[in-house]
Amino acid sequence: MSKVWFITGAGSGIGAATARAALGAGDRVVATGRNLDKISNALRASDRLAVVQLDVADAIQAKAAVDKAMAAFGRIDVLVNNAGYSLLGNFEELTTAEIDGLISTNLHGVVHVMRAVIPVMRKQRSGHIINVSSLAGIIGFKHCGAYSAAKFAVEGLSQSVAQEVAQFGIIVTAVAPGFFRTDLLDDRNARYGSSTIDDYAAEGSAKAMWSGYNGKQQGDPAKLGEALVKIAGMDNPPKQFLAGSDAVTATRAALEARLEEIRAFEDLSNSTDGSF
Repeated sequence: MSKVWFITGAGSGIGAATARAALGAGDRVVATGRNLDKISNALRASDRLAVVQLDVADAIQAKAAVDKAMAAFGRIDVLVNNAGYSLLGNFEELTTAEIDGLISTNLHGVVHVMRAVIPVMRKQRSGHIINVSSLAGIIGFKHCGAYSAAKFAVEGLSQSVAQEVAQFGIIVTAVAPGFFRTDLLDDRNARYGSSTIDDYAAEGSAKAMWSGYNGKQQGDPAKLGEALVKIAGMDNPPKQFLAGSDAVTATRAALEARLEEIRAFEDLSNSTDGSF
């Protein structure tokens, strides 16, 4: 049975690749984004494709986009929350406005779209929510404080909501990609802190460190799109999916280090228990 996908940030990168993979599998796709021309240029027109305007930071737009998806195809089987951007820089050098903007899209956007889609899936008694997080949502990286904060929150949100909606036949998977060849670090899209503090200058700028990775990442968005189509077809899909061998290697090392630290301080942890 073909599925109906609702994909945010479908104009490029992982969103566009997932849309292509879903269409290639014979499914129907509601491709959403702020720039409709960008989506139309990325995806070939089809009677199985609906292109819908959506700025995920706007809760009203999220509800309207879901309503249009229902009008077009009558159901939503798979939601892919992919829209987002990177904000890089030392935490002290990021303004509150810059952090709020990042959180508004990367976290609140996920919240708005989930809140609009879950009632549809609950009524259907079926559905699969795929929230695209990041390796930076599992491991903290230098210059990624705000970005990691949003992505860690997406991971926690996904795990918690999964327990609430499982009773309605709704599955939630958090996808943590490693480094993929998307536009995330492209100079036209990546954002950097607007202020500078002299004490950090000796290390060099965040832009100098991160921009060099652009276009050289080992992950292939097309292959990730194909993997997400496979996951959406599984009876028992993963709750957390690490995309890319770099994500697997880095996460395994981080978890092992965390376990070692838990063991090292276990006696001190246990000493905080008290009598009732």
